Amino acid sequence: MDQAVTMLENRVFDEIRIGDTASLTRRVTQQDIELFSLISGDVNPAHLDAEYAKTDFFHHVISQGVLTAGLISAVLGTKLPGPGTIYLAQDLKFLAPVSPDDVITATVTVSATISEKKRVVLDCHCVNQDGHEVLRGTATVIAPLEKISRTAMALPDVRLMRHEYFRKLLTEATRGGPLVTAVAHPCDEASLRGAVEAAQAGLITPILVGPEARIKWFATACGLDISDYKIAATAHSHESAAVAVALVKSGAAKLLMKGALHTDELLHEVMKTDTGLRTGRRLSHVYVMDVPGHARPLIVTDAAVNIAPTLEDKRWIVQNAIDLAQILGIETPKVAILAAVEVVNPDMPSTLHAAALCKMADRGQITGGLLDGPLAYDNAVSLQAARDKNIVSAVAGLADILVVPDLEAGNMLAKQLTYTAGADAAGVVVGASVPIILTSRADDSRTRLASCAVAAICAAHG
Repeated sequence: MDQAVTMLENRVFDEIRIGDTASLTRRVTQQDIELFSLISGDVNPAHLDAEYAKTDFFHHVISQGVLTAGLISAVLGTKLPGPGTIYLAQDLKFLAPVSPDDVITATVTVSATISEKKRVVLDCHCVNQDGHEVLRGTATVIAPLEKISRTAMALPDVRLMRHEYFRKLLTEATRGGPLVTAVAHPCDEASLRGAVEAAQAGLITPILVGPEARIKWFATACGLDISDYKIAATAHSHESAAVAVALVKSGAAKLLMKGALHTDELLHEVMKTDTGLRTGRRLSHVYVMDVPGHARPLIVTDAAVNIAPTLEDKRWIVQNAIDLAQILGIETPKVAILAAVEVVNPDMPSTLHAAALCKMADRGQITGGLLDGPLAYDNAVSLQAARDKNIVSAVAGLADILVVPDLEAGNMLAKQLTYTAGADAAGVVVGASVPIILTSRADDSRTRLASCAVAAICAAHG
C-alpha cells in the first residue's frame, strides 16, 4: 500500500477530545494480499485464488478483512493518537469482502477517554469506494504523553517475485492429460526426481530408460516411488539415448527428456539420418523465461545447442523461436536480434547477422514474427532505454524473443536472469519431430516442471 504520510505528529492524551476523528485512504492491491499471506504464512486459497474466494464468502470476508484492520492500526499509529500509541485491544466485525483495486477509507473517532489510565476508546469504520461499510468495531489504546513530531521513515520498495506466466502454462499443459515421455538415463537424483515430479503434476507418464538396477537404487536412496513407471533397461548412457530416441521414433513416446547424460550424446542419436528425429530444420535451444517484474515472458535463444551459429543457423534459430512463441499464444512475436550496439558495424559480425536476418524476414525467408536489430539488450526490453537513444521501432522495448549472437552470450544471459533476477526458465530443444526437454542438474523443480509444460504444449500442437 502506498504511503502518502510525510510528517508524523501525535496528539497526547490531554489534547484528545471525544468526537476527534482521523482517516486514511488506501487502494488495496493484489500484492498487498500476497504480502499478507507471505508474512503470516496463511495460504488459505480465499486470499490468493479469486475463483475460490467467490465460492467461499465467509473466508473471503475474514481474509481480506485482516488487511482493512491493518488500515485501522495505521490510522491509530500515524494520526490519532499517532506515534507513541500502544494498541491494547480491538473488537472488529468484518462485514463485506475486500478485493484487489478496492479503495478503502479507514476512519477512527474518539468515543471515550479514561483519565486515570490514559486510555482512549475509538469507534472504527472502513468503507469502500462505493460507500459500503466493510468493517466496524472499536479499538482501545494507551495515548502518548510526550509530544512527537518527525518525518515519516521511507518504506522499502518491496516487489514480489511472481511467476504468474508459468502457473498458467502448467494449467494449460495438464488439460490434455499426461504425455508418455522417454526419459533418457535418469541415473541421478535430479533427473529421476524431475521425471517423478512431472508425473505427479500430471504432465508426463515417464518411461525410464537406463540401467534398471541403478535407477531403482537412486529411487530407493532418494525416497522416490517409481513402481508405477515402466523401465526400459539399458547397459549404459549411449544405449539409453538410442533406446529413448527409438521409443519416440516408433510412436511409443510423445516426448523426449534428457536425464543424467551429456547433451551431445542425446542429440547425436536425435540427428541420425535413419533412426533419429530429424525434420530438415536446424535444432535449437529455447529458454522461455518468466522474469518477475517484467510484463511478458522472454524467450532467449540459443543458449545450449549452437555454439557459434552461422547466418543460416540463425535463420532456423529465429524461425524455431517464432513458431514456439506462436504455440504459446503470442500471435506475432517481436524478435530482437541482440548485439552490443544498435548500429551495423562491419567489425562486429553480430550486427551484420542482425541486419541480414531482418532483410531475410522482409523477403519472406523468416515468417510469423516482427524482427529488428541489431539492438542492445537494454533497448530490446526497456521502452525508456529505446527512447533515450532515439530508437524508433515496433520491437525495441517490447521484445518477446531475444536472439543472442552465440551460445556463450545466451548461456550467460539466461543464467543472469535466473540467478540475479529470480527468473524461472523452461528449457526445450525444438526443430526435431518432438520437443526435447533439456534441463540442467542445477535446475530446481519449478524449472523442470515448466520445461515439461512447454514441451507438452508444443507436442499438443503437433
